[in-house]
Amino acid sequence: MFHKILIANRGEIALRIIRACKELGIRTVAVYSTADCDSLHVKLADESVCIGPPPSLQSYLNVNALISAAELTDAEAIHPGYGFLAENTAFAEICENCGITFIGPTSESMRLMGDKISARQAMIKEGVPILPGTKDGVRDVNEAISVAKKIGFPVIIKASAGGGGRGMKIVHSPATLPNAFATARAEAQAGFGNPEVYIEKYCQQPRHVEIQVIGDKHGTVIHLGERDCSIQRRHQKLIEESPCTVITPELRKEMGDAAVRAAAAVGYNSAGTVEFLVDRDNNFYFMEMNTRIQVEHPVTEMVTGVDIVREQIRSAAGLKLRYKQSDIKIKGHAIECRINAEDPVKFTPCPGKITSYHTPGGLGVRVDSFVYDQYVVLPHYDSLIAKLIVHAENRDDAIRRMSRALDEYIIEGIKTTIPFHKRIMANKEFIEGNFDTGFLERMVLE
Repeated sequence: MFHKILIANRGEIALRIIRACKELGIRTVAVYSTADCDSLHVKLADESVCIGPPPSLQSYLNVNALISAAELTDAEAIHPGYGFLAENTAFAEICENCGITFIGPTSESMRLMGDKISARQAMIKEGVPILPGTKDGVRDVNEAISVAKKIGFPVIIKASAGGGGRGMKIVHSPATLPNAFATARAEAQAGFGNPEVYIEKYCQQPRHVEIQVIGDKHGTVIHLGERDCSIQRRHQKLIEESPCTVITPELRKEMGDAAVRAAAAVGYNSAGTVEFLVDRDNNFYFMEMNTRIQVEHPVTEMVTGVDIVREQIRSAAGLKLRYKQSDIKIKGHAIECRINAEDPVKFTPCPGKITSYHTPGGLGVRVDSFVYDQYVVLPHYDSLIAKLIVHAENRDDAIRRMSRALDEYIIEGIKTTIPFHKRIMANKEFIEGNFDTGFLERMVLE
């Protein structure tokens, strides 16, 4: 096992990793920007190193500073968390070349699954269902029109190196395709430095269902069931739950087996997520693989009892997984609400000083956060300030528990998305499980 791990991140995920390391007896190194000097992850780590000024490019994305901090503190491994450099192939390679263990998949696995075209090709080879579309990048608008007519409208144009909705355009007719194609390529180039796009059939009103997988360096890969991430705004997830209400035990096994095949095909040896779209007839299609720990991993931990971050660290250290597939059981129901420092109606960022702070408690309630009373939420970084997770015997009880916990959660001085989540928990369609990825765009919150 590692003696010391440097955490190349901030906020709640840095705290989550510190907690896992403490329980494994591993010393931790926090890195921070000058703006983050009062952050909890700096206070709770065993050591801390300032790596630059507030802008991410000069601090949390500064590879030279991170490697220097690891060498300075004699850290054997780096955990990237999520975001920032978590899925940066070059960073993983640099760690490997410097003799530092990157706590994540190999750079080769990351490269194969990070490029959506190569990922689709790998899924075709492994017999994992994908939506009809191109196997390679689309070179020009004439080819795009030809492909779209062949597979039938509506289609979706996606950036090969994309994510988070950037470089993604839905097209309903040939007339609107040229502009959408040009815009998608421009967004892809600006966002990822790669203009390549591909086209696939647009799946209408799907569920966004992902399978959590974890593998070790001994060839074992298992899955930990599914999460429903359909409640999202502009492709940004806001609420996640496990299990998904439309997934039967038989479909769970089929999707889980497909996810394990997908991960095993690229020699995956860490925690990751295989994401699928599930249509109204419960057909599922591979969408992408996230080669990192995800924001919503706690809901899976709550229903399986598996500490995913701990297992990820153990796997990186070369230890065998402690679980077989037959050991994984889904118990009860879990829901996670992302608490963002944002206006709950406009969803615009709302940084500032927290003047009063009280977290909810009670049986089955978990809060993953890094803020505290009088903490100043910074404008430089992501607006996520907390994750509120509940677990109960069934979904109805979980919704009621979440509503109660939201009522108890007090954050004053800034606006947050707590009122938004309260409205969702009281929404009849959500309570009955009648939703898909377009739910928030269609509904009028009561």
